[in-house]
Amino acid sequence: MEKRFNIRVYGILIDEGNILLSRETYQGKFMRKFVGGGLEWGEGITDALKREFMEETSLRIDVHEMVYINEFFQQSAFNKKDQLISMYYRVTCLEPSKLNALISESEGCEEGIYWSTLAELDEKELTWPIDRLVIRRLKSF
Repeated sequence: MEKRFNIRVYGILIDEGNILLSRETYQGKFMRKFVGGGLEWGEGITDALKREFMEETSLRIDVHEMVYINEFFQQSAFNKKDQLISMYYRVTCLEPSKLNALISESEGCEEGIYWSTLAELDEKELTWPIDRLVIRRLKSF
């Protein structure tokens, strides 16, 4: 079995103590996670994050400093031959008025983006182990 790396990039958008998260279904699995996804061939990391944010939220973002990259082996839940390398960056929204309208549209829906209060967020609400670790680190600052 050929083994390979799967590079993932996620944005951490925090505003007034709230953190932006995503609810989505992929290959039949419902997930709660950070906004972001996989790097495509020929793409830079920040370009991938901007593209993923646009695809998932229709929002333009500015990418700032890296917050975390996983330092341990994490096998993909979707493809057992993939090792995940996940990077998390702090981001800001370039269109805040669109963000609030988009979240309002997502309220009450099974899928979409939503705000969660960072201080009250239980890491177990997130699906992926690396996301949970990032939440713990964010809360410790």
